[in-house]
Amino acid sequence: MARGPSLDTFISAADRALRSLFAPPTAARPLPAPAPTAVREAQKAGDAALTPDEKRESAALMRVNHAGEVAAQALYHAQAMFARNGEVREFMLQAARDETDHLAWCETRLTELGSRPSVLNPLWYAGSFGIGALAALLGDRASLGFVAETERQVEGHLKSHLDRLPDADLRSRAIVEAMRHDEIGHGQHAQSAGGAHLPGPARELMRQTARVMTHTAYRI
Repeated sequence: MARGPSLDTFISAADRALRSLFAPPTAARPLPAPAPTAVREAQKAGDAALTPDEKRESAALMRVNHAGEVAAQALYHAQAMFARNGEVREFMLQAARDETDHLAWCETRLTELGSRPSVLNPLWYAGSFGIGALAALLGDRASLGFVAETERQVEGHLKSHLDRLPDADLRSRAIVEAMRHDEIGHGQHAQSAGGAHLPGPARELMRQTARVMTHTAYRI
């Protein structure tokens, strides 16, 4: 019979939660930069090419993305905590490390735009941790299937942001494109590792839950 998480596991989970919410995230990979080099050099001076309205729109969208990365951290931390297979646990932790890069990139970009993360990030983390724990407790195949569906929806969400970000905001667009590439990879890995196909009502509930978070984080 599978053993439940140990006290050390709970302490580690609490530590990861506090770091995700209150410690400045540190990326293992450099901030994605726009290309070509000539364009990248032109952007070093800042965001002078953006109008005030464009900067506000970019900041709101990047705040939504930052909140999404906080939620992703919580989902992966919870799923790793309750995973039954060691390989599944390691996949979840590696995915969380990738999301830490995303978190740091979004936070850097928000600072550049003169904005801030969502004040409701602790709520997003707590709610997402509970959802991730529930998915993991249903078994590793269900948990992997949840990742695959989550990343499929996130990929679509990021694609919509690429459509909405100002054309001149090359820095935000480069970050979102790099995040989108990672999310596609996570979803494909989870699917190929045996993720179960989620029923329609579960997928719709996930969409509606994400919609509440994105609409709220856009403003708060």
